[in-house]
Amino acid sequence: MKLPALLGLLLALAAARLAAQENPAPVAPAPVTTPAPTVAASPQLPPNMTVYYFCLLTRGPNAGKGTKEELAAGQAAHMANIQRLADTGKLLVAGPIADRGDWRGIFIFKCASLEEAKELVASDPLIKDQRLIADVRPWLTMKGNIRDPEFPTPPAGMTP
Repeated sequence: MKLPALLGLLLALAAARLAAQENPAPVAPAPVTTPAPTVAASPQLPPNMTVYYFCLLTRGPNAGKGTKEELAAGQAAHMANIQRLADTGKLLVAGPIADRGDWRGIFIFKCASLEEAKELVASDPLIKDQRLIADVRPWLTMKGNIRDPEFPTPPAGMTP
């Protein structure tokens, strides 16, 4: 996906989030009762597309609260959780937003369902402490646009 399109997606997500929530709440863990159908079995997706789960992390009501030591411990636990999720192969992308504004970072997951993605996000210590708020959405892109072991290269003849 080209950078302008990704920036447009991020702006649209932020605008929708601000319009829909005056008092954002943390993502509550939701048990996964049944796995979602596989992407290949989903008739509404074109065959060259796949679904990922995009998470926008924003500043929470408890951001910056606590002692210097508490903040450092929370960040260390957050980074350890990111590594744990990456080690499962379900967290494909994680990183901070560089301008230090209210948008704090993003995650991109490859997992079975939106519920599973929300459950994975809810495991983050900074989400639990409401230092970060998570907005998780299904996101479609062409197979191979993200370095995903399931789709190592785009289908022949397809370009982003």
